[in-house]
Amino acid sequence: MPAPVVLITGALTGIGRATALTYARQGADVVASGRHQDAGDALAEELESSGGRALFVRTDVRYDAEVRNLVDRAVERFGRLDVAFNNAGTEGKLTPVTEVTDENYQATFDTNVKGTLLSLKHEFRAMQAQGGGSIINVSSTYGLMGYPDLSLYVGSKHAVIGITKAAALEGAKHGIRVNAVAPGYTQTSMYERATGTGAIRDAINSVLPMGRPGTPEEIAAAVQYLGSDKAGYVTGQTLTLDGGLMAGWPLFPDS
Repeated sequence: MPAPVVLITGALTGIGRATALTYARQGADVVASGRHQDAGDALAEELESSGGRALFVRTDVRYDAEVRNLVDRAVERFGRLDVAFNNAGTEGKLTPVTEVTDENYQATFDTNVKGTLLSLKHEFRAMQAQGGGSIINVSSTYGLMGYPDLSLYVGSKHAVIGITKAAALEGAKHGIRVNAVAPGYTQTSMYERATGTGAIRDAINSVLPMGRPGTPEEIAAAVQYLGSDKAGYVTGQTLTLDGGLMAGWPLFPDS
């Protein structure tokens, strides 16, 4: 069976990087994208040394022409596109509703929502031509609940889940599965920026049933499952990876 061809946006750090390395170590052909060429070239070398063939394409997912080029380069290099992980995203700024600006909105929604839509647009184009494929979008537990002063991020991640469901219905007749992952607190640079001090992280861990944040590799394993034939009857779904947080632990602490 030929190695799968996997495209990953936002591949330079965190969950995207861990997913790229996970696939490469299993011999996949990996097309990685991000906005920094030097870091991307270094990642491509690391991916190839890990066991897979790799291509880095500098891409800003906010722009249609750049996403089109990314998908076209992937198909040109490897002949097809089997799995796509739309991971590029931003947390934006912590901003009360009363202080939201056009600039804040565009900075968050252009990447998290428009970027996901543009990625789907061109991935569908490639996958329809070949008769199928699997796409995984990245949402968040904040796509399933609210959080004060984070309305733009929360709204964008809710939107990703809705887009995932609609795209799954469109893709089903073409053999294209579309799902999402909703990570909770995960040890990435975004997590470190958001939590700041050790005291804040301890407070967060105290309300997590498993007592710790997830790892990028744990999210990558879920992405790999959704991208595989083992999830062949799964589409339109959001897989929550939060160590039990959404089960309600903060509302029902130990007595």
